[in-house]
Amino acid sequence: MNGQATGAGSASNRRVLAASLVGTAVEFYDFYIYATAASLVFPSLFFPKSSDSAQLLQSYATFAVAFFARPVGAAFFGHFGDRIGRKSTLVASLMMMGASTLLIAFLPTYAMVGWVAPFLLCVLRFGQGFGLGGEWGGAALLAVENAPPGWRARFGMFPQLGAPVGFIAANGLFLILGVFLSQDQFLAWGWRLPFLASAILVGLGLWVRLRIGETPAFQKVLAQSETSHVPLAEVVRRHPGALIGGTLAAVACFAVFYISTAFALGYGTTVLGHSRETFLKVQLGAILFMAAGIIAAGYAADASSSRRVLMGGCAATVGVGAVMASMMGAGSLMMVWAWLSLALFVMGFVYGPLGAFLPSLFPPRVRYTGASMVFNIGGIIGGGLTPVIAQSLANGGGLPPVGAYLAGAAALSFVGLLMLRVRYED
Repeated sequence: MNGQATGAGSASNRRVLAASLVGTAVEFYDFYIYATAASLVFPSLFFPKSSDSAQLLQSYATFAVAFFARPVGAAFFGHFGDRIGRKSTLVASLMMMGASTLLIAFLPTYAMVGWVAPFLLCVLRFGQGFGLGGEWGGAALLAVENAPPGWRARFGMFPQLGAPVGFIAANGLFLILGVFLSQDQFLAWGWRLPFLASAILVGLGLWVRLRIGETPAFQKVLAQSETSHVPLAEVVRRHPGALIGGTLAAVACFAVFYISTAFALGYGTTVLGHSRETFLKVQLGAILFMAAGIIAAGYAADASSSRRVLMGGCAATVGVGAVMASMMGAGSLMMVWAWLSLALFVMGFVYGPLGAFLPSLFPPRVRYTGASMVFNIGGIIGGGLTPVIAQSLANGGGLPPVGAYLAGAAALSFVGLLMLRVRYED
């Protein structure tokens, strides 16, 4: 055990874990500043004036574009990740994501160029999703394919921790801007600063990732001359059960996250009447519980199994959906914070172990493609349209149907997990 612990804490493994964490934190920062802006800024700046609800729905629709781009990016980057290596593919996906995010800072508004503004926004949003489609799978493989025996889930939780780190950086920056800028200044130019700042973070991510080597599992594939000619075709033909079950298993984490972040932010600042700064503070406090949940789930998964922890998280998510209306709709900001904290803590148990579990469903020769595809197709089902659907349900029936929708997503993931068994841990 001491040897394993020493291996887990070696200098090379620390670099690997830093690269998997920093890279995904940068990627998720880029993704989340869009999610925050889609709730707070884009409705009024990029769409024609109608009702506030209609503008918000249109903005959430552009948010969904990236989720449909993610499987395309997963297939593209997965192909090269399984044929030429994890490291170079991860660098390319980070650059794609960073360039798309940076260019959003320079977009004209609807008042300047009319329909061209939302069109360009959708194009760059597609670029964000395309880049992120190749990010998560590669970062997860970078971690778990370097993990010592018995440490897969704890290593696999590091790219997952990039999510709360990126969220804190994104929303924290929006909060700071809200404190120092007036509403007019923020709408005129202040919202562009987080997108500009992404260039600095992308540079940091590239510096970290260029200092690491290839994973042992992929080196073994190269040594045995076993790279797949068309990884996506092989995944579909030889691993259909893992493809379907893994996709369903990933649905719950996306539904929990985007209901408790993007939807909750829009709902909290409109229907509940809280200020933007106040609600961002509440979310920043709650997101710490997501990090705690990811860490707790990683340790629990290594002590038992990733599948068992994920199934327990799905069951808990049903309960989170059941209490959503009574807690978030109570009118008390403290109760809103309590529900968000509970939801995001539970999310740690349906998200954290995925970093180790989904790669274990596929052999190393097609693992980048397989893990990336199931995660990102699950993102379409669980996250792509979730803010739009949740907002529409809330418009018609308040929070109870939104809670039921969340519980349904968790049940879908539970069914997917029932279909699956770990097959590959090399």
